[in-house]
Amino acid sequence: MGDSASIGRLDFWTFIEAAKTRLGSEFGSDGLSATEVLLTLNRASMAITYDLESAVHRPRGLSWASFRLLFVTWLAGPLEPKKAAELAGVTKAAVSNLAKSLVEADLLTRTPADRDGRSVQLTLTDNGRRHMHALFAEQSDREQAWVGVLTPAEQHILVMLLNKLIAGRTDFDVRTRL
Repeated sequence: MGDSASIGRLDFWTFIEAAKTRLGSEFGSDGLSATEVLLTLNRASMAITYDLESAVHRPRGLSWASFRLLFVTWLAGPLEPKKAAELAGVTKAAVSNLAKSLVEADLLTRTPADRDGRSVQLTLTDNGRRHMHALFAEQSDREQAWVGVLTPAEQHILVMLLNKLIAGRTDFDVRTRL
């Protein structure tokens, strides 16, 4: 891996193999499997997210982050921004920025929170609920197309493995928005 002719022939899968070869020669074989797992996991996540955003959400004027905020508000009910940020996997500042455009689009309302007059509560409007119902029906079809290459048992195993990967990480300082 290095000359322009060989780089031009690389695709994601051949890049992974070339990366493993180079990293193996420079750092040894320890950790190559971990690198491959995380590169592949990241690539899958990015590809699926991009596909859902470009095929389902952007045509409806939403970003992936906007959808996530609407999704958690739709399913969890009225939320304060801090909780919405936690559930959507974004920052509180992002929730504040996203909420502005979603309020303008009549998908979300911001009302003073009952328990604390300084905070607000985010709630879907009737229009927002209708929008989310239609939007999720379309996304669900796309999700099923993505995972349709896996058997139900493989889907279950994949979820179990991913949960195992991210659950209870105490052996190092994990930095995440989860």
